[in-house]
Amino acid sequence: MSDIVKPAAGSWTEDHPELGTGLVSYQDSISPEFYELEREAIFKRAWLNVGRVEQLPRKGSFFTRDIAAAKASVIIVRDLDGEVRAFHNVCRHRGNKILWDHSPRETATGFCRQFMCKYHGWRYGLDGKLNFVLQEDEFFDLDRDDFGLVPVHCDVWEGFVFVNLDAAPRQTLRDFLGPMVTGLDGYPFHLMTERFAYQAPVNANWKLFLDAFQEYYHASILHSQQQVAQLRNLSTGFKVPYFQLDGPHRLISTGGWKGTPRHLMAAELMYPVEVAAQAGLMGPWHVDRDELAVENLPAGVNPGRLDPWSVSTFNIFPNFVILLYERGWYLTYRYWPTSAGTHDWEMEYWFPASRSPRERIQHEVTAAMSKEAGIQDMATLDGTQQGLESGAVDRFPLSDQEITVRHFHKVVDDWVQAHRRDGREART
Repeated sequence: MSDIVKPAAGSWTEDHPELGTGLVSYQDSISPEFYELEREAIFKRAWLNVGRVEQLPRKGSFFTRDIAAAKASVIIVRDLDGEVRAFHNVCRHRGNKILWDHSPRETATGFCRQFMCKYHGWRYGLDGKLNFVLQEDEFFDLDRDDFGLVPVHCDVWEGFVFVNLDAAPRQTLRDFLGPMVTGLDGYPFHLMTERFAYQAPVNANWKLFLDAFQEYYHASILHSQQQVAQLRNLSTGFKVPYFQLDGPHRLISTGGWKGTPRHLMAAELMYPVEVAAQAGLMGPWHVDRDELAVENLPAGVNPGRLDPWSVSTFNIFPNFVILLYERGWYLTYRYWPTSAGTHDWEMEYWFPASRSPRERIQHEVTAAMSKEAGIQDMATLDGTQQGLESGAVDRFPLSDQEITVRHFHKVVDDWVQAHRRDGREART
C-alpha cells in the first residue's frame, strides 16, 4: 500500500479540532422533525447535481428530475441556443405537472420543440416563455409574459448539471464547490460517454448510505470476498492513506499495492469472470489511452500524491459522490431522501466509448462487480436504521478512519442550525 503519513496533530480528526473526538449522536438519521428541517435547510438551499450534459445531446433534449425532499419536480433542457436551463415542472394555469411519461410519479426524458401541458394544452418554449393559451380570449387581462415557466437556478461544472432551488442562492456553483472539487478542472469527463445506470429504493436514512461510502473501515469485513489478501487480514483491517476536508465537502484517496502485478491480485479474487475478462471491481486491468494516463490528469485527482494511487472519492455536499479510478473511468452516486427513514439511491458508471467487444465486456464486468459491492453496503442499512430507531444506544464512537463521517454529520447539523437562526432572525 501507499505509505500513510498522518498530520502533525497525530490523527486526521485532531487536525480539525472543530470536529472534536467525542461520541456522535445519530438522532439526525431517525428524527422526522430533523428531516423536515433538512428539507428546508439543505435541499432547498444547496446546489444539487441532477445529471450530466451527455443526457442533453442536442437542442431540444430534456429530462426531468423529481426532488422529493424539496417537494419539487424540475425540467432540465438544452434550449435552441444550446444553453442548459432548468424550470419548475409546473404549469402556470392550474398547477399541473407538465412533463411525465406513463404516470405523473414517473420522470421523463426525450426531445421536443416546446412543452405542452397535458391538461389544458398551454404551451411553453424551451426558454420557458408562454407561447400558446387555449381560448385565450376567455381569460381576463392575461399577459403571457407574466406566466412563463418558473425558472430554477442552473449551472454546469465540467459537464455536471446542478440546480439550486433557493430564490437567491447564497453562493455561485463554483464558490460552493470550492478549491478541492474544482481542482478537478480539466479532467476528461467528456471522453467518458459509455454509461451504465442503476437505482434502488433503500429503507434507511440517506445519510446512513452516504456514510458507508465515505469510510473504508468496513472494507475488510463487509467486502472480504472482493478483496485481495492484504485486505482480508481481519486482524489488521484497512487504513486510508489520505483524507481532505474543504468546506462542506470531503475527499478520500486510496493507494494500490507496490510490486504486485494486477493479474496476481486478480487471481486471488472470488469471481472467475474477472480473470477471464481482465477487469474487475477497480476497472479494466490495462488502460492504453494516453489522455487517461495518470500523469496527464489534473493534480486535484490525487492531491495526496499517493504512489501508487488507486481511487479518489469526492463527497460533494449534500448528496453527490464522484469516484475517480486510476484505470480510466469514474462512478457517481446520488442519495435522494424520501422520508426520515427512506431514500432513493442512484449509481452511474462512465467509461470511454468501447473500441471493441472485449472493452465493452470489461466495462460491464466492472459495473457488475462494483454494483455487487454497493449492494453489500445496502444490505446492512435496514438493520442499521432499525438499530438506531430502537433507541437502545444514543451516542456512538467514531475512529480516526471515520473522520469523513464525523465531518458530514457536523456539516448537516451546521446547515440546519443556520436555517433555524435565519428563521429566528426573520421573526424578530
